[in-house]
Amino acid sequence: MKRTIPFLILMLVGSLTSQAQSFGKLVKKTPGMVSYTLRESFSKDVPGTLDKVKAWGITDIEFSSLFGKTAPELRALLDQRGLTCSSYGVSYDAIANKPDSILQNAKALGVKYVRIGSIPHKTAATLEMMQQAAEVFNRFGKQAHDQGIMFCYHNHGFEFQPYENGTLFDYLVAKTNPEYVGYEMDVTWTYLPGQDPAALLMKYPKRFRLIHLKDVEKGVAKSDKGSMSNEQSVVLGTGQIDWPAVIKAVNKSSIAHLYIEDESKAAEQQVPQSLKYLKSL
Repeated sequence: MKRTIPFLILMLVGSLTSQAQSFGKLVKKTPGMVSYTLRESFSKDVPGTLDKVKAWGITDIEFSSLFGKTAPELRALLDQRGLTCSSYGVSYDAIANKPDSILQNAKALGVKYVRIGSIPHKTAATLEMMQQAAEVFNRFGKQAHDQGIMFCYHNHGFEFQPYENGTLFDYLVAKTNPEYVGYEMDVTWTYLPGQDPAALLMKYPKRFRLIHLKDVEKGVAKSDKGSMSNEQSVVLGTGQIDWPAVIKAVNKSSIAHLYIEDESKAAEQQVPQSLKYLKSL
C-alpha cells in the first residue's frame, strides 16, 4: 500500500498535466473563435452554426453581433451546447452613448470582456483622436469594471502613427487606466503597420488581455490603413506571421483568451486547418 500511494500520486499529477496541455505544447488549450469568421453562416442559422463550431472542438466564441437574437436568447443557445461567449464586441458609439444597454447585454451573455474593434476615423490617427478615445475608454471602463467586466480596445492598424518616442498606440496605453482598460491585439493589424507583435506583447504584458489570431497572405505589403481583401486572410502558419514567437509571448502575458479570426470566404475549410497548425506548435 505504501508503494501504491506514491504511484497513484504520480499518475494523478501526470493526468492533470496532460489535461492542462491537452491541446498543444505551446497553445495550452483550444483557442476560441471570433463570430465574424462565420458571419454569413451565423446570419442564416445561429443554432446550426454553433453546432458546427462545437464540432471543431471550439467552445469559446467572441460575438461581435447578436445575429438577430436577444442576448438572453443567444445565451440559451450557447448554454444548451456547453459553449461560452467570453467577449462581446460592440461599437465605439455604443460604449460612448449607450453604456447601460451594452452592459445589460454583456451581463446576459455572461461575458468577462466587452471590446470595441476600432475608433471612428477617416484619416490617419491624430493626437486629438486618441485623447478623446482615452476619455471614453476610461469612463466606460470604470462602468464595466463596477459590474465585473473588463473593457478592451482592439487595435486596427491606424493607431501606430509615430508620436514622440513611440506611437499614438503607446500614447493611448499610457493615458488609459490599467485597472479599467485592457487591450485586444489583432496580430495582423499589429504586423502590417510595421510593428513586431511578440515585442509589443512583451512591452505591455499586463495590458493585453485578448488576442485575435489572424494571418495575412505572403506578399501583402505593409500598411497602416487597417483594411485588406478578405481573401488575403489565410490559414494560420501559411502567411507572414511568426506564430511560435507570438504564442511564446502570449504565454508570458496576461492574455486570457485566444480567438481565431479568419475573414475569408473559405473560413469553414481554413479554421480546422488553423486549429491543426496551432496544435502542432
